[in-house]
Amino acid sequence: MPVDLSVISEASLSPVNGVRLGYAEAAIKKPGKKDLLVISLEPGSRVAGVFTLNRFCAAPVLVCKEHLGKQSDIRALVVNTGNANAGTGEQGLARAHQTCEEVARLLGLMPNQVLPFSTGVIMEPLPIDRVIAGLPACIAKLDAANWFNAAQAIMTTDTAPKAASRKVTIGGKLITITGIAKGAGMIHPNMATMLGFVATDAALSQSLLESLTKEAANKSFNRITVDGDTSTNDSFIVIATGKAGGDEIVNAASAEYTQLKQAITELSIELAQAIIRDGEGATKFMTVTVAGGKSEDESASVAFAIAHSPLVKTAFFASDPNLGRILAAIGYAGIDDLDVSKISLYLDDVLVVENGGRAVNYREEDGQRVMKQSEITIRVELNRGAVTETVWTCDFSYDYVKINADYRS
Repeated sequence: MPVDLSVISEASLSPVNGVRLGYAEAAIKKPGKKDLLVISLEPGSRVAGVFTLNRFCAAPVLVCKEHLGKQSDIRALVVNTGNANAGTGEQGLARAHQTCEEVARLLGLMPNQVLPFSTGVIMEPLPIDRVIAGLPACIAKLDAANWFNAAQAIMTTDTAPKAASRKVTIGGKLITITGIAKGAGMIHPNMATMLGFVATDAALSQSLLESLTKEAANKSFNRITVDGDTSTNDSFIVIATGKAGGDEIVNAASAEYTQLKQAITELSIELAQAIIRDGEGATKFMTVTVAGGKSEDESASVAFAIAHSPLVKTAFFASDPNLGRILAAIGYAGIDDLDVSKISLYLDDVLVVENGGRAVNYREEDGQRVMKQSEITIRVELNRGAVTETVWTCDFSYDYVKINADYRS
């Protein structure tokens, strides 16, 4: 079961002017499951994306980069679940292109105006006949109010759909932001989550949209890990339709840009945290904050060392305050000149370590009390600088092994 994951409703998700979504049950994943999605964009919309750094990236990722690199007028996105179309060679590329061609034909577009996305089992041929057969149903259902159905259509091992909306007044205009994401395992992106799509009706220049997308991803989807595995298909897309009216935001130093970036980043963090709360087999949601680092990379490397550690994660599953495992992770995080005598460690409000050793007043029953909670904060004070970074993760339970052992069955 998800860890304190808020239940979303269809009514809580706001349509974004200029975006319509349609879905189908194409039997790509399993019969009777939503597994195909088309997102249609009005002319003039701008699109930016960041993608996995896995060198074995999937065919659709390569095609997305190709189409975005041509500065095409992107007018549609197509997403299938149940098959990653990764590790599929030239055939996979051909089928990703074929998917774009068919969407373009149905919508009266050029193929390079379509971005394809896939998620599911790696190294299996994409069932292109099922994709093509399902696309007309997606087109027929295109509707601005379909965000909830879209969130369901991109799920794989997720136990619940992940979506959120925001409304914020910027430059005198009411701006809507809505996003969906999927992911529960194979989560340690070098850019984003497995799949995430955020749309706004704000007007934003292409260069600022690209900067915003990278910054939002870095503070949200780049700060989560379930299991330390980087997917072949990770993609995070931000769409700005400009349909809210008003002047286009072109100045990175403007208050309008700062407001919009903050709102999109906050929504992205909510979606990223939802992925961790729904981590495969998760029973604990853990916030790992590392303060007092000399740089962002330094603080993040310590946070990820803790968050990745199977020994730390299994200890938290068992509510066992075997907290020397955290110190060990800090020690191998790669800071060569780390002075361990300056380190402090907290579990929520409980001081566990001070001056590099067990705190004088620490009692194991206090540590165990915190570790029995469903939400826990681990805070490390390095005391060597002024930079703080936060990573979100979950524990490892028996169910994580069961889910991944049975994934293809």
